[in-house]
Amino acid sequence: MKFAAAAALMFSVSSPALAAGAQLGRDVTPIAYDITINPNAQAMTFTGSETITVNVRKATRTITLNAADLAISRATVDGKAAPFKLDGANQRLTLTLPAAAKIGVHTITFAWTGKINESAAGFFAIDYTNKDGSKARMLATQFEAPDARRFAPMWDEPSFKAKFTLRAVAPRGQLAFSNMPAVVTRRPDGTQLYSFRQTPVMSSYLLFLGMGDMERKTVMAGKTEIGVITRKGVSDQGDYALASAKRLLTYYNDYFGQPYPLPKLDMIAGPGTSQFFGAMENWGAIFYFEPELLFDKTRATESDKQRIFVVVAHEMAHQWFGDLVTMSWWDDLWLNEGFASWMENKSSADLNPDWFARESAVAFDREGALAIDATAATHPIIRHVETVDQIGEAFDSITYQKGQAVIGMIESTIGPDKFRVGIRRYMAKYKYGNTQTDQLWAELEAASGMPVSGFAHDFTLQGGVPMITVTDTVCKNGSTLVMLDQGRFGLDPESKTQRQWAVPLRIATIGGQPATLIDKNVKPYGVSVAGCGPVVANLGKGGYMRVRYAASPHAALVANYGKMALADRLGTMGDDYALARSGDQDFAVYAATLDAVQADANPLEWSQISAQLGSISGLYANTPLQDRVNAQTVRRLGPVLARIGYDAQPGESPLVTNLREDLVGRLGRAGDPEVLKRARGYFAKLKTDSSAIPPAIRAPILATFAANATPAEWDDLLALTKAETNPVVKNEYVRLLGSANDPALAMRALELVKGDALTAQQKPTILRAVAGRHPDMAFDFAVANVDLVNSLIEASSRAAFIPSLGAGSNDPAMPGKIQAFAEKQPETARGGAKRALAQIAVRKAVADRLRDGVTRWTGGAR
Repeated sequence: MKFAAAAALMFSVSSPALAAGAQLGRDVTPIAYDITINPNAQAMTFTGSETITVNVRKATRTITLNAADLAISRATVDGKAAPFKLDGANQRLTLTLPAAAKIGVHTITFAWTGKINESAAGFFAIDYTNKDGSKARMLATQFEAPDARRFAPMWDEPSFKAKFTLRAVAPRGQLAFSNMPAVVTRRPDGTQLYSFRQTPVMSSYLLFLGMGDMERKTVMAGKTEIGVITRKGVSDQGDYALASAKRLLTYYNDYFGQPYPLPKLDMIAGPGTSQFFGAMENWGAIFYFEPELLFDKTRATESDKQRIFVVVAHEMAHQWFGDLVTMSWWDDLWLNEGFASWMENKSSADLNPDWFARESAVAFDREGALAIDATAATHPIIRHVETVDQIGEAFDSITYQKGQAVIGMIESTIGPDKFRVGIRRYMAKYKYGNTQTDQLWAELEAASGMPVSGFAHDFTLQGGVPMITVTDTVCKNGSTLVMLDQGRFGLDPESKTQRQWAVPLRIATIGGQPATLIDKNVKPYGVSVAGCGPVVANLGKGGYMRVRYAASPHAALVANYGKMALADRLGTMGDDYALARSGDQDFAVYAATLDAVQADANPLEWSQISAQLGSISGLYANTPLQDRVNAQTVRRLGPVLARIGYDAQPGESPLVTNLREDLVGRLGRAGDPEVLKRARGYFAKLKTDSSAIPPAIRAPILATFAANATPAEWDDLLALTKAETNPVVKNEYVRLLGSANDPALAMRALELVKGDALTAQQKPTILRAVAGRHPDMAFDFAVANVDLVNSLIEASSRAAFIPSLGAGSNDPAMPGKIQAFAEKQPETARGGAKRALAQIAVRKAVADRLRDGVTRWTGGAR
C-alpha cells in the first residue's frame, strides 16, 4: 500500500478490538473460497453467497472466522444448517455444530447482505461526474487492513492463504474486474455475470473486485498482459503508467529471480480520494486513485510524473514482496512496505538515472524516517500487534521510510550482488507462503557470509537513531586516524535515553579509499583511513544514523564542500540542520554549511534547502520572527528562481523542473510579491482557459493563489470547483479551498463539510487542508462535529484523524485538548494522539532552541 501523497503520519484503526494474542485458531483452515457478489450500486447494498472448502485439522464442534457489518441469512456445514453467532465487537462469526467435524476436508456455505460504503473501506463507491455532466458511480474494494471481512465471511488474517474463485453480477454495459481474467455471460435479465478464474493461494486482504462504466487499455510484457482501467475517455492518460509497468515487470522478473506468476496485471484508476492511502497492491489488480496513475500532460507537473513511476514501482514490487511472499502477521508489516519503498527507489535509480533517486532518498525519504524516530513517538520497526487499532498504526513512516533505509543499509554493507542473491533465495524458498523477518536475515546471511541479524536486530527491534561523532582527525604517514564516539540522537528527552547499536559504518577522506566497520563501541575509539584530508563518515549516506563533527573536522568539510559526492553533501546538510534542532550543534554550524552551497549547485541541494527554510518558517508561524525568516527565504531562493526562470526549457534536467516547482511554491508561501502577482494573473486566465497555467508550475501557482485569496477570489475558486467535471481537478480545487490564510475563509471552507456540495470523500480533504494553516480551528470543528467527521473517515484512520488535525498547533492549550479527546478512546486507539502530542512538544522545544540562532541569522539582535 502506498500512502496518499499529502497524507499525514496519523494512521490508526478505530474498529473494535481484535486481540491478536487470540488470533484465529488453526484447527480449521481455508483451502478455497467460491464467492458470488451481486451489488446494487444505487441502493449502496450487495448480496453475497459463498462456498468455503476447509481443512479440519483437529475434530471440533465450533468453527470461528471473521465477519463485520454483514447480515448473515444462511450458514451450512457439509450441507446441513449450522447455528451461528456474530460477535460484532471482535468481528468474528462462530458456527456451532451438532457433532464434532472430523479431521479432513469439509464444506461451509454462507449467504448474506452487506453495505457499500462511501469511504474507502471494504466494498465502497466512488461518485464522479462525466464530461457531459452526468453522474457516475464506480465500485471498488479496499481490504488492507483488515476489511475483507466486510465483503464476505473469511479467515481474514494474512497467514490463512487460500485460493479464491470470484463471480460478480454487473449491469449491462459495465466492466467488472478482479485479480484474474474473466469469462462474461449475459443473463436473461440483461445483466452480466463475470466469472473470474481461480487465483493462486493468497491472503484475503489481496482480493479485489471493481466495476463501473470503465474502459481498459493493454500492452504485453512477455507473456503477461498489463492493463490500465479508467473511467471512459481518459485511458490514454494511462500510457505513461503502462510503459513504466512494462519496464518494471522486466526489471523485477530479473531482480527477484521469480517470474510474475499471474496471466495479467491490471492497474485500476479510481476517480476519488482517501485520507489513508493512494494505491493498493491487490495481486493482479492494483488499485490507484487517479493522480497516482494517470498523467495528464496539460496539468501534471514533472514531480507528478515521477510520482506515478514511483507509486507503480512500489505497488509492483509488492506483487513479490507482500503478495507472493507475505508476512505471517502484522508485526512484520515492514517486510511488505519497507521493502517496496526501498525497491521503488532502487528501480527508479536504475531505470531513470537522471532523476538521482538514490540521492533524493538521502535528502527526503531518510529525513522523514529520522524525524519521527528521534521523538518519544518512535517504536521498533518490528512491534507486537494485538488489535485492529494497532494494525492501522503500523502503517507509518517507521515502517515505510525507516524500513527502506535499513534495507538500503544492509545492501550497502553486504554488497548489492550478494544482497540480490539473498533476496532470490528468499523468494524461491518462501513463494506462496508466509514469513517472519528472521527468515529474511537467514537467507541474506547464507548469501553473504556476514552476520546480518547481528546488526539488523539493533535497527528493527528497538526504536531510535544512533549518532556517530567524529571527535578528531589526525594525519600521519599518509593516513588519517579518525576518533569516533557513539551516542543517540534525539529531539526530546525520552528519545535521548542512551541505547547501543552495532552500526555499519563506511568512512573515508574525500576521494580516498573507504574503511568499513561495524561500530559496537560505547567508548571513544580510533579508526585509520587511507590518505590525508577532510573525513566523511557514513560515506554515501547508506547507513541509518546521524553524524556529528567536532569544530575542526566540520570546518574542513565546509571548506571542501563542493568536493564531496552529492549524497554526502545532502546528508551533511540534513545532519547539520537536525543537529541544530536537537541542540547537539549550534545553529551557526548549519548556517555555515548553508553558505557553502553555490548558486549553481545541484538542484536537489536547493530543493533540500527550500524544504529546510520552510521548516524554520513553520516553527515561528504568526510571529515577527516568521516574517524575518520569510524575508531571508526570498533573499536566498529568489535569485535561484531568477536563474532557472518560470518557464520550462526544452531538454532541461528533471531536477531543474522539480526545483522550479519547489521554489515557486516556497516563495509563494514566503510572500514573494512577484510570485503572488503571477498567481493572480494566471488564475484570471484559468476561468476561461483550463490549460492557462504551464503544467510545470501549475500546482505551486494555484497553491499561492489559494493561500492569499481574498473573499472575492475565494468565491471565484468555489465557483470553479462546482463547475469542474474532471474529478482529479475538482479534488485539487477542493483542497485549495481549505488552504486560505484568511481565518474567515477557512471557516467558510469548514462549513462545506456540513453541506452537500462536496462528496463524502472530498470532505476530509478540505478539513485536512484547513488544518494545514489553521490547526486549532480544524480540530475544534472536528470535535464539535465528531459524529459527522467520523462518518467521513475510513475505519483505518478514524481514531487518529482528529488528533492529527491539531498536531500543527502552537497554542499551549492544544495538548490538553488532544489528551482530553484521546482519553475518550480505547487505550489501543491512542497512538495517533501520542504522535500528535510528541510533534507539538518537539516543535516547541526546537523553536525555543533555535530562536536565538535564527534571530541572529535573519539580522535581528538578541
